[in-house]
Amino acid sequence: MHENYFGGLDFGTSGVRITIINKKKDIIYSSSNSEGYYLNKPKSWLLICETLLSDIPYEIKQRLERISVSGTSGTLLACQMNGNALGDAIPYNKICDGNKQQLKMIAGQNESLNNPFSGLAKALKLIDLYGQDILLRHQSDWISGWLMNNWLFGEEGNNIKLGWNIISNSWPKSFKLNAWNNCLPQIKKSGLILGIINKKLVEKLKLNSNLLVVAGTTDSNAAFIASEIKQDEGLTVLGTTLVLKKFIREPINYPGLSMHRVNQEWICGGASNAGCGVISKFFSNSEIEDLSKQINPLKETNLKYLPLNCDGERFPVNDPLLRPILEPRPVSDALFLQAIFEGLATIEFNGWNKIRELTGSFPKKIISIGGGAKNPQWRSIRQKKLKIPIISSNKSTSYGSALIALSAK
Repeated sequence: MHENYFGGLDFGTSGVRITIINKKKDIIYSSSNSEGYYLNKPKSWLLICETLLSDIPYEIKQRLERISVSGTSGTLLACQMNGNALGDAIPYNKICDGNKQQLKMIAGQNESLNNPFSGLAKALKLIDLYGQDILLRHQSDWISGWLMNNWLFGEEGNNIKLGWNIISNSWPKSFKLNAWNNCLPQIKKSGLILGIINKKLVEKLKLNSNLLVVAGTTDSNAAFIASEIKQDEGLTVLGTTLVLKKFIREPINYPGLSMHRVNQEWICGGASNAGCGVISKFFSNSEIEDLSKQINPLKETNLKYLPLNCDGERFPVNDPLLRPILEPRPVSDALFLQAIFEGLATIEFNGWNKIRELTGSFPKKIISIGGGAKNPQWRSIRQKKLKIPIISSNKSTSYGSALIALSAK
């Protein structure tokens, strides 16, 4: 008798990855693709998704029982009732500062919503563009809808920035006063089975006709699940952006800090607009590797960079007007790279300090995941700054999504 498999798709800032596991959580297959991927182009998401699913060996595809999708939290798009995307998506790190008065009126005292980075700000922008007879869906939810040919649902974690309250399990009362309330998804908890695979995709991609689609989560939550974080540990995701996550006893409210439920436990998460995306603007992967070998982590540059990917910051400070600082640039590329590492380490340290202020505890150990976690010189700089052990995890975010599919109900 053949064993069944469980898949996870993760849509990140710069590409897509798939991981397939068995019931023992062993990785059976994995692949990734970033060619032609754009965070604001929904059609590029589908093209890469089709390629990844098509490339899975036939015997594995036929035994794929459940699949779950994670995606960038806060990347929002408008689509028609049949799921057809209307124009570009608005990425999570995009500032939408129009309709300030309307945003403030609807958000009220909720600072997380009355914010140009919020999902509500993005939603109002999309409604201005396309009207109220649309669906508003986040990246993960839209892909899950495409897999089923049913865009009715949205996963709770992906919709927090749009206004979903996971404590009261409801949208804000102010939303019900607006006609666009019908644009919002029907919310489901992560890990619940949403439906069965679209038969047209079965024929086109040779998938198992009984494949079930499971409500996923955000990419950073999937990373948290993949890393199997303990109560006294913290997770730092060193991807295109820098994300911090930690278990907490009770939910808290602070601008730029989000609350999620993972396996029935509360975690808080803060996402900066700084990260590896800044480094990739200046150096290739091979250049980073070569230059890193020239870095002496014990000797600081004292350049005090603020390496944001774009204007504006979300956490540890919430300031849409904050500008990147990447000057003066030294003659040495190795020193320039080191100064960026140091700037990112400072943001990470300030982030964990802010979480300590709000929750009363600093992690005893940091688990790192993402491309930047593999760099030993950067890890030394971070460990010197944070003064706690830092270890790297080689588990991908899509592995966390596959674990969700495995434990689905």
